[in-house]
Amino acid sequence: MAVLPICLARAASAQEVTATPAQPDAHPVSDAVEFLAGGAVAFVVHEGGHLFFDTLFDAKPYVTTVHFGPIPFFAVTHETATPRQEFIISSAGFRTQEATSEWLLTSRPGIRGEHAPFAKGVLAFDVLTSIGYGAVGMFEAGPVERDTRGMASAIGVDERIIGAIVMAPALLDAYRYVRPESRWAVWASRTVKTGSVLLVLKQTSSGHQ
Repeated sequence: MAVLPICLARAASAQEVTATPAQPDAHPVSDAVEFLAGGAVAFVVHEGGHLFFDTLFDAKPYVTTVHFGPIPFFAVTHETATPRQEFIISSAGFRTQEATSEWLLTSRPGIRGEHAPFAKGVLAFDVLTSIGYGAVGMFEAGPVERDTRGMASAIGVDERIIGAIVMAPALLDAYRYVRPESRWAVWASRTVKTGSVLLVLKQTSSGHQ
């Protein structure tokens, strides 16, 4: 489930306001639309990650409405899953976000200075959603369907730890966006992401039920 579409909309507005004259092909309205479209695609990819493993594990997935305070959202959830499967399903959205962020920042390290509203929308969703989830997890707040809670309860760890694990690569990727020349941030981000993947692989190969 994704919890930050409102932040994405605000980021679209910020991008429109801060567009520089150095980008003569920029059009504020169409750029904002493309930016939001990028975020929407990233949202679908995030939920698609959950749905893929829901289907793989025959977890009987379905769409449900959840609320983050007064704000309604929808999420892909499921009926039955072992703890191991729950961890993999709940973490799948974060893996898609980390993968797409890494691809964008590696293939287009100078994306901040490019006229690329769609790609920036994807990156904004990935980064803001992970930061939001991380913060919610560290405060153990939000709807019970939140992914960080599912991951934490599945492997029996404090949700605040999961929140920190989810937030760390997103913060590093945000720094990489601002400072693409920073090599330490690149490798720190990749190291944290690799650690997250190894944790998933450990759960995949373990007999934990």
